[in-house]
This record gives sequence, structure tokens and C-alpha cells, in this order.
Amino acid sequence: MPRQGLTSARVAAAAAELADSVGLSRLTVAAVARHFGVSDAALYVHVRSRDALIEQVAIRAAAGFADALAIAVAGRAGHQALVGFADAWRAFAVTHPGQYAATQLPLPAEVGTSSTGHLRLIELSYAMLRGYGLDEPALTDALRFVRSTLHGFVSLESADGFGHPRAVDASWHSILDAVHTTVSNWPTGTREQQ
Repeated sequence: MPRQGLTSARVAAAAAELADSVGLSRLTVAAVARHFGVSDAALYVHVRSRDALIEQVAIRAAAGFADALAIAVAGRAGHQALVGFADAWRAFAVTHPGQYAATQLPLPAEVGTSSTGHLRLIELSYAMLRGYGLDEPALTDALRFVRSTLHGFVSLESADGFGHPRAVDASWHSILDAVHTTVSNWPTGTREQQ
């Protein structure tokens, strides 16, 4: 019987908060159960396994991440949209490191295709770059470039990987200017695989 007041939504919310505070790799069903002061067995009524718990965190996090990106790009195009998108990406990753990590995990197809947050993340990413006038396959290539750049930066920043005394924010803005220049001049020809 489910413990009164304990719901799947509350479990997912608590798991997301714990992922941010202890790290996604250390998130367990037992840790969430301790958070609620219940036995592990009481939690298994709401989540079937650690993998399912991580999936719930990923789905919840993707929705919040997509909301932040949508607000950041609303009414903007080109360079302004790119900067808003990137700043929101960085803010979410730094503020919610465990949840951000969950959004980067591959999910089973049936989970990923039914997660509205994940679908919105994809569409918002493509929509932001459409302002640069790119068509396929250049659009996907440019998106992979932007995503790799943003993810690489925030991953290094979160791991205190920038030891040089230059201000990290100054580097961030220079990188975004370089990304804008690169995407604005993206090669549109297709290269045959060799």
C-alpha cells in the first residue's frame, strides 16, 4: 500500500533535488527513501528500480530545462537567440548539475519519445538555429557543434576545469561570439564520406 502523501511526482522531485546535491551517480532509491524517512520497500511502490528513478529525474529535468530555454529565446533570432539559449543552458547546468547530467543520458526509445520535455529541447534547439537560415544536413551539423561547445564548456566549468586567471565569463562571451561567427558562415555543401 502506498504511504500516505508519497506520490510518484514527489519521489521524482526529491530525486531531482538529491541528484543536484549529491550528484547523479550517487542517486539511489535508498537515498530517496532516507529523504522521506521511509523504507526502500515503501519507495518501490512509486519507482521500480534505480534506472526508472533516473529516467524520472531525466524527464522532469528535461521539462524544466526546456522551459528555461523557451523563455530565453522567445522573440529573439540570430545572435540574440543564440546568446539567450546559451546563457540559459549554462545557468541550468550550473544550478542543477545532477538534473543537467540526467538530460544528457540516453533513454530507452519508448521513454525518450514520450518525454515532452526532451522533444521540446530538440525542437527549441533546432528553432534557435533556423534563424541562421540553415537547411539540412547543415542544420543538424551546426546543432551538434553548438551542443558540443556548450556542453563541453559547462562540463569543464562544473568540474572547476578552468584554472587560468582570465575571467570565465569573459571567455564564455568570446566563445559565444565565435560560435555565432562560425554558424553564420556554416559550410552548406555536403561532404561525401570517404
